[in-house]
Amino acid sequence: MSKQKELQEEIRKKKNAEKAKILQRFFKTGKGEYGEGDRFLGITVPILRKTVKPYCNLELCSLESLIQSAFHEERLGALLILVEKYKKEKSDLAKKRIYDFYCSKMQHINNWDLVDLTAPHIAGDYLFQQGKKIPAKWIKNKNLWARRIAIVSTFYFIREDCFEETTRVAECLLGDEEDLIHKAVGWMLREVGKRNMEREEAFLKKHYKKMPRTMLRYAIERFPEELRQKYLRGNI
Repeated sequence: MSKQKELQEEIRKKKNAEKAKILQRFFKTGKGEYGEGDRFLGITVPILRKTVKPYCNLELCSLESLIQSAFHEERLGALLILVEKYKKEKSDLAKKRIYDFYCSKMQHINNWDLVDLTAPHIAGDYLFQQGKKIPAKWIKNKNLWARRIAIVSTFYFIREDCFEETTRVAECLLGDEEDLIHKAVGWMLREVGKRNMEREEAFLKKHYKKMPRTMLRYAIERFPEELRQKYLRGNI
């Protein structure tokens, strides 16, 4: 049996039908919802991490079918391995190979947890280290998850005290219609504020009156209550 099939069997041994029902509701898999059609095995992230840990040496070709799996946890398991592989690589060429592979599978990175647990660690790291910007084709993509990858990837930039890329991408996404983008942009702006309140407020003072309400609420969540209320009332 191949290592890839062995890992798939190990993941499926952990399935939990009751938990799967809960996760399918939580990740909005109903008709017309953002996760429509996604299928779950009912495995928590800590259990999944422990399960995939012995398989972190799998080659990219062995991860391909798992990343394309109909089951959410199999996709996530393969992506978690990909993150670990990326972290272990030392050469730019090896990191580029993993980054390119990640980008080629973007259509399968199709729920918010899959994005949030991987985008900063692979896409964000690679682009920052190479001195590159978030690709415009991600920011303008019709695919919700590509746009979420665009903004969440900037979390790596934020951790390096580089805020320009986050505010640039956030500005491009101000008019986005998707609630999951509003939340992600607000979250990244909040992270900027944790490290540099002045930078976040400079962005907010310019844009807060046209920001979607959810985006603004996420961005100012940790502000002192009096200041938070001023933003919400439009009195800045």
